[in-house]
Amino acid sequence: MTSFSGYLPYAFALIIAIPFLVLLRQFVYTYINLKNQEIKLLSVKSNSENKTHSYERMTLFLERMKPSNLIQRFDKNLAVHEFIFLTEKSIHEEFEYNSSQQLYLTKNSWQNIVNSKNAIIDLLHKTYESLNNNPDLDEFKTVFIMNYMNDEDYIAATIEDLRREILIIA
Repeated sequence: MTSFSGYLPYAFALIIAIPFLVLLRQFVYTYINLKNQEIKLLSVKSNSENKTHSYERMTLFLERMKPSNLIQRFDKNLAVHEFIFLTEKSIHEEFEYNSSQQLYLTKNSWQNIVNSKNAIIDLLHKTYESLNNNPDLDEFKTVFIMNYMNDEDYIAATIEDLRREILIIA
């Protein structure tokens, strides 16, 4: 028969170590959970900031597309067809630059922005086609703004939709 007295120090060390190991495991588990929650909060905050930034950028894009702002661009000595070409080119370039923002916008908002962009480009061409007698640039710009004002203000409506959506997000 063997004596258990030789194992007594090991049993005593094990009895003391088990609660310590349980507490250490609990501490590590709690620490990991807190870090995961912190990462999630930072991710949500970052995503919210990205959405806000996207709405700001697209609102700026829409403001720059308003005819009252478009007519102030470029040299006043351009021919009408040159003005239309440069205006359309700048709208397309700015739109392409901002196209990644659709990731943070609702489908409806993005579609309204695309429709507004296309409507402005169509209005440029329709205004030019309606003026048969080779107008000068000032006459074209005046008719362009008048045509926009006589139609539905779709840019302002789109900006208002963006404003309502950002209030819901914030």
